[in-house]
Amino acid sequence: MKKIESRRINFIGRFRSIRSAILSSYFLIVMIALAVFAMVALRYTEKTVLENAEEYSIQLIEQVNSDIDSYMDYLHNISVLIASDGDVHDYLFNEKLTDQERRERFSRITTQFSTIMETRDDIVNIGIIGENGRYIINTGYFKVNENVEMESLPWVQKAYEKRGITAISSSHVQNLVDGKYEWVITLGKALQNKTSRELEGIFFADLNYSSISELCSGISFGSKGYIFILDGNGNLIYHPQQQLLYSGLKTEKIQEVLESRDSSFVTEDGKLYSISKSRETGWTVVGVSYINDLLKNSDETGRIYIISAVMILLAALVLAYVLSYGITKPIMLLGDSMKEVEKGHFDHAVLEVSGQNEIARLSTAFNMMITEIKHLMEQNVEEQRQKRKSELRALQAQINPHFLYNTLDSIIWMAEWGKTKEVVLMTSSLAKLLRQSISNQNELVRVEEEVEYTRSYLTIQKMRYKDKLEYDIQVSPEALGQKIPKLVLQPLVENAIYHGIKYKEGKGVVRIEGQLGREELILRISDDGIGMTEEQLEKIFEKRETDIRKNGVGVLNVHERIQLYYGKDYGLRLSSTLGEGTVVEVHIPCEEGGRQAEYGEEC
Repeated sequence: MKKIESRRINFIGRFRSIRSAILSSYFLIVMIALAVFAMVALRYTEKTVLENAEEYSIQLIEQVNSDIDSYMDYLHNISVLIASDGDVHDYLFNEKLTDQERRERFSRITTQFSTIMETRDDIVNIGIIGENGRYIINTGYFKVNENVEMESLPWVQKAYEKRGITAISSSHVQNLVDGKYEWVITLGKALQNKTSRELEGIFFADLNYSSISELCSGISFGSKGYIFILDGNGNLIYHPQQQLLYSGLKTEKIQEVLESRDSSFVTEDGKLYSISKSRETGWTVVGVSYINDLLKNSDETGRIYIISAVMILLAALVLAYVLSYGITKPIMLLGDSMKEVEKGHFDHAVLEVSGQNEIARLSTAFNMMITEIKHLMEQNVEEQRQKRKSELRALQAQINPHFLYNTLDSIIWMAEWGKTKEVVLMTSSLAKLLRQSISNQNELVRVEEEVEYTRSYLTIQKMRYKDKLEYDIQVSPEALGQKIPKLVLQPLVENAIYHGIKYKEGKGVVRIEGQLGREELILRISDDGIGMTEEQLEKIFEKRETDIRKNGVGVLNVHERIQLYYGKDYGLRLSSTLGEGTVVEVHIPCEEGGRQAEYGEEC
């Protein structure tokens, strides 16, 4: 032990000062650490590049899936509007029509079909076919192939199984239309005879195979990568080399894709499969990348590690220089002051400065730093508050673009069909929505105004979804006079429709209730949709990146806005039962001196 202690003394004694000894020792330690780091980092460079490529591929696939969902949602709206058209029902099923009346219906339907095909290059065929032998295809001059039994076609069977819900087929050759044998994807919707209440016909629209190809071809997965799409049964919807697959000259890991619980996996032959499944269509979009193609950037990553190591070494030298002062007692006092700063006790961290040496100057600088940090913290708090207010104003002006587009499309189609009253009602409701959205005069509005805004939104959605949606609004008179932040009810109603009612079989009901208690205003939005599991319910308030254009204001944002205005004791409270529905309660404190005083309420 004595020899070891002696060696330590001799080692330090070789330097002019302890500061120099510490600086040299620290430099040596950092050099060894960086050497080990460089060896390990370079060894795992390929793994890092692969993980980054995997994450990027998943993002691309999810974007493609989102684009396809939006595209299919628009086509679904077309099928719903045509299937609910009275002319279609009368032409196919009304046996009491005269020949003249049936010709009139025929003319209006063919005009409608012609308009659709002229404005939509992606629609190859569009038609209605009844089991009684009546049909209209495209312009009315096309015939059904007599050699084909309609009931035997897989896409027809699928449409009948869906019972009124639009069904999407896999890619196939459409041989139902006489003389046309094109490679298409078919949207089918069974038609109900309103007299017999039975499904006795079908509406279909054939999509050009190239429309799906265009959505996928613009996405790059390296120089050799590609995208393909499967339906829920593992059948190919799209593949850039589909003919090679059918001929057996090329294979894909379709079974592995269907069985995979992860968003990606790597095969033994060096391929990366990225997977995204849509809840809207049931399709699975798969991106295929080649590992050797992705790892072309590994050398660049290696250079980045080397540059980083050099920068860390330089930073370590600077840090070692600073730490060399840490051996003196005044620095220990400085360390104690730093602990006070860490706790947030800025007033207790100020040092008494005396003398003109290095330690005194460092102490003076430390005192100035504390003052500046305190000032910056106060400034940052104010900036964040102003930023949040600006964000709120921006979010209040948001309207889901897909909702706006679909509403305008609905107005156009109803106008073409001569549904004047429906056009006036939907246009009036949309005008109210837009007027409220662009109004930034007040951040707080009366519950009565918010209810009317939400009623306009529900009116539009009810007209779009026909018999799918009902709503009921019961808000007490004393609650209507209370003030709440803008856009509280509508996002919650939108969430109930798109995540609860939309996926429910049959009609769904959204209820809005409101009452004024002794200390707080309670607004309740409930639906009898599909509900949520406890796991799904817990994830609602998890913070994550969202696309405002796609998701609107959102449940989480509504909750945070309420808490921003009124504190952590208020906000949203959710409860849900899978298969029965969801209830969202909005808790807001009573407005002092508000209308509740007129009704004798305490608040």
